Amino acid sequence: MRKIKEVLRLKWAQDLSNRQIAKACGIGRPTVKEYLRRATEAGLGWPLPCGLDEAELERRLFPPPPSLPAQARGVPDWPLVHQQRRHKGVTLFLLWQEYREIHPEGYQYSWFCEHYRAWQGKLDVVMRQDHRAGEKLFVDYAGQTVSVVDRVSGEVREAQVFVAVLGASNYTYAEASWSQGLPDWIGSHQRCFQYLGGVPQIVVPDNLRAGVTKAHRYEPDTNPTYQDMAAHYGIAVLPTRVRRPRDKAKVEAGVLVGERWILAALRHRACFSLAELHAAIREWREKLNARPFKKLPGCRRAQFEALDKPALQPLPVEPYVYAEWKKARVHIDYHVAVDGHYYSVPHALIKKQLDVRITQNTIECFYRGNRVASHRRSHHKGRHTTVEAHMPESHRQAGDWSPERLANWAAQTGPATAKLISTVLTSRKHPQQAYRSCLGILRLGKAYGDEPLEAACRRALTLGSHSYKSIESILKHRLDDKPLADQQELALPEDHDNIRGPSYYH
Repeated sequence: MRKIKEVLRLKWAQDLSNRQIAKACGIGRPTVKEYLRRATEAGLGWPLPCGLDEAELERRLFPPPPSLPAQARGVPDWPLVHQQRRHKGVTLFLLWQEYREIHPEGYQYSWFCEHYRAWQGKLDVVMRQDHRAGEKLFVDYAGQTVSVVDRVSGEVREAQVFVAVLGASNYTYAEASWSQGLPDWIGSHQRCFQYLGGVPQIVVPDNLRAGVTKAHRYEPDTNPTYQDMAAHYGIAVLPTRVRRPRDKAKVEAGVLVGERWILAALRHRACFSLAELHAAIREWREKLNARPFKKLPGCRRAQFEALDKPALQPLPVEPYVYAEWKKARVHIDYHVAVDGHYYSVPHALIKKQLDVRITQNTIECFYRGNRVASHRRSHHKGRHTTVEAHMPESHRQAGDWSPERLANWAAQTGPATAKLISTVLTSRKHPQQAYRSCLGILRLGKAYGDEPLEAACRRALTLGSHSYKSIESILKHRLDDKPLADQQELALPEDHDNIRGPSYYH
C-alpha cells in the first residue's frame, strides 16, 4: 500500500506524468495506470480521507469478487487455454481477457494463472514445457538399434533409428539409417523437413559428434556441415547442454514413445533391407501420430495440422547439396590439397589456413568467411588445377614458355649462351623454377647486344658462375672482352691409364 499511496501523491499532488511516476517508484507504466484507474473508480482523491487505514484502502482498491458459484462464474477450458498458449505471441493475460469477455463475472487474473499452473502440473513432465507453434524441432537417435538381415549371406547389420519431435504438437518423425555419421545425420534432417512440409525456427540436437564438434555449456561448436545445412534452410541450431536431459525432454519422451510404440512392435518382425525397415517404421509412425492423447483433445496429427504446420517456414526452392568442410593450409606453390589433388588459390594467401567446402562436384575455398577460389572437383590424385588469375605476375608471364623455346632463343645468340641456359634449366628440380632466371639472362641481350652477352656467357661458364647476377655484373663492368688471368681451359688427355675407352666394353 505504501507504493500505491506514493503513486497517488505524485500524480495528484505533484502532477507528474505516468512515465515519471513509474521511474520514481520503480514500477511499470501499466501498473501506474492500473492503480490510478482503481483509485478513480473507488472515488478516492488526494489527500486520502482521514482515518483510512491500509486494510480499508486495499478493500476499496481491490474489492473481493462477488460471491457466485463456480458454474455461474464460468470455469475456463484449461485444455483449450493450453493449446492456445502455443500460438506465437499468445500470453496468459490475453487469454484471461478473452475469458473475461465471455464471463464478465469470472475469476480474476491471479486466480486464472494459479489454477492454470495447477492444472498444467498434472500433465506429463514433457507437457509442462512451453513450446510455441513451429518454433522447435527436437532431434536425436534412439538408444535401441534394429537388426537387418542380409537375405543372401545371412549377415546381421544393426540400423540406427532417427527420431524428431515438434515441440507444440508432439508430431513425431522416425526413420532408419545405417549409422550416426554426418551424411546419414544430414540426410535424416532433409527427409524430416520434407515429411513436415516446412522447417521450424530452431532445431535442438543432442551433443553427438555429427551435430556438435565440441560440446560446451555456453558456446558449443556446431559441425560446419551441419551449420551449412542450417543456413540453407534458414534455421538456428541450439544444441542441448551436456548432461542436461531436461533440455531435450520432448525428444527424450518421443524416443521413449518411439521405442515402445514402434521398435517394440517390430521386435518379432524380420527385416531384410533398409527399405523394408523404412516401410515398417513408416506404418507404425503413422499409427502413433493418429493415436488420441490421454489428457488433451485430439492427436498428434490433428495438433500438427492446427498448430505447427501453419507456423512452419516454407522449404527452400533448391534442395540442400551435401558438403563437407575441412581446414587446409596454402602451400608455397599457392595450392591446397584435397583428397590428393591440388587446387590453386590467390598467391597472396600462401601459408594461410583456409576453410574448404567439398561437395560432390565442386571445391570452394574460404578465407575469413569470404570465398577466394572455386574449382570443379577432380579425382586425379597428384595433379594440379590452376587458375591463371591466382598466379603471380611473373609466373603468368612464364606460363607461355617452355625449355625448348628458351633453348632455341639462346641458340640464336650463340653456343655459349645456349650451353649456359641449358645448365641453368637442368640445375633446378623443376625447369619452371629456372624460367625467371633464364628470361632475365636472355633479355640482357636487348640491353647490351647479343655479342657481349655471348662473351659474358662464355666467361661465366669458365668461372662456373651461372646466375643472372653474375652475367649482369660481367656486362655492367665490361668484363666480357677482357681475358682471364691464368685462365686455361682444362682438356682431358686422349690417352691415359685411367681412361678405359670404348673397346673396354666389347
